[in-house]
Amino acid sequence: MDLLKEFLYKVADDELILGHRNSEWTGLGPMLEEDIAFSSMAQDKIGHANALYNILYIELGEQQPDQIAFGRKEKDFKCCHLVEMPNGEYDFSLIRHFLFDHSELLRYTLLEQSSFAPLAQLAKKIKGELKYHVLHGDTWIKKLGKANEESHARMQSALNEAWPLALGIFEEGPYEVELISQGIFVGEATLKEQWLVSVSTILELANLKIPVNIEASLGGRRGYHTEHLAPLLKEMTEVFSLDPNAEW
Repeated sequence: MDLLKEFLYKVADDELILGHRNSEWTGLGPMLEEDIAFSSMAQDKIGHANALYNILYIELGEQQPDQIAFGRKEKDFKCCHLVEMPNGEYDFSLIRHFLFDHSELLRYTLLEQSSFAPLAQLAKKIKGELKYHVLHGDTWIKKLGKANEESHARMQSALNEAWPLALGIFEEGPYEVELISQGIFVGEATLKEQWLVSVSTILELANLKIPVNIEASLGGRRGYHTEHLAPLLKEMTEVFSLDPNAEW
């Protein structure tokens, strides 16, 4: 069961932390529609995380979702570095949203064929929501990448910053071979290969260049995080920490 737990934690933790980051745009978006869009996507991601934590709880005997989300230490989280980063300007948040959501949609599409039935069933449900996330990201990347000189430069700079972090999405875990051999997931290498094709198509249309000879930012899947995760967790768990045993 350890291989399932490791896999589910990393997928769910990505969703939870990026959901929290996206929620920070609520009330601060550059226009009302974008404010609403990022808030909606944040809710979806946190809902996806909760569904995965429920599988861990119900199927695999882990703690209840609230305890998993708010009761763990920084080193226990398996999220990639990309989702931990502060929002920065809107260009970075859009690029991160674009890069991550393409990987997420492809991951859940592949998981529809998972041999672990609860995960396959969840993937079928979630995939429909993610199509709209990807459509949103694609639309803005193409629009801003070709808008004017300043817009293009800012989007290219954000892509340069986010790219090595995004490569960390595909960091392999200790049970990669077993996950593949047991039909639970086809593997991070396959996912990365499909993701590169998917994002390259949109970036080409946006006149944006993928950075070359870039090393992935790794370690998040093994509990080694950037300096940004600890303060995020402190803020995210502030209310829960007042009384972890409270019933809501």
